[in-house]
Amino acid sequence: MVDRDRITGAPRELGGKVQGAVGDLAGSNRDSVEGRLREAQGTAENLYGQAKDAVRHAVDEVSDHAAEAYDRGRHYAWESHQKSVEWPHASLVVAGLVGFGLGLLISRL
Repeated sequence: MVDRDRITGAPRELGGKVQGAVGDLAGSNRDSVEGRLREAQGTAENLYGQAKDAVRHAVDEVSDHAAEAYDRGRHYAWESHQKSVEWPHASLVVAGLVGFGLGLLISRL
């Protein structure tokens, strides 16, 4: 989706270029300056819209990656749960080894 500022900034920039060129050709300093001012406003508005689009795109990508990571983590947790149900003795041995290791670390302090 293109930001509204980009949509309104591009025609303003083009209109300012045309007004500035017409002012230069007609010798009207006022029209030339107003045209250059409109062109600068249009450029700034267009750039602002581009920046908002870039931020919106980055947020969407981060959100997609986070959702994928969450789904992967959920899948791995489910697989681990299934393995622990299938092999309860192995789970008890692993928990016992972790507890023994923590006990050794704490006793050395």
